[in-house]
Amino acid sequence: MCSQVISQQRNLKQHLLTHTKEKPACEICNKAFSLQGSLRRHLLSHTKEKPHACKMCNKLFSKQETLKQHLLTHTKEKPHGCEICNKAFSRLGTLKQHLLTHIKEKPFSCEICNKSFPKRGTLNGHLRVHTREKPHACEICNEAFTQKGALRLHLLTHMGEKPYACEI
Repeated sequence: MCSQVISQQRNLKQHLLTHTKEKPACEICNKAFSLQGSLRRHLLSHTKEKPHACKMCNKLFSKQETLKQHLLTHTKEKPHGCEICNKAFSRLGTLKQHLLTHIKEKPFSCEICNKSFPKRGTLNGHLRVHTREKPHACEICNEAFTQKGALRLHLLTHMGEKPYACEI
């Protein structure tokens, strides 16, 4: 027996769905959700609607949580630290990806040069070295790059930013 106590009737109706097989489903992809609010948020992934704007750079997001994570890029706050090397990250997902660099296992191998990688995505990025594909283009000068991070660094040259200082 569930001991959950709910203050509002509409919230009780939502809670009851967690105990039944009735789950609201997306009419586009049929994915089912326990909560109506979760379905509403999911629908934004199909409509491409982005109602949440960053007040600092005007970038738009479909989810409030994604905007919240994005705001950390402006504050330079990095609350997620690696316990192995002490490197810090603004996003938990980025820390999780980083942790793979400490794992010796690299199950994804390049069929061209046999170099191995811990993640399939890293292998896919590496393959551009061989294909010469450069999908990340600068909107200012049209210079193209194989990696999104390289484009980000390049954009600093247009903004006059020089974030790295020689300390010698």
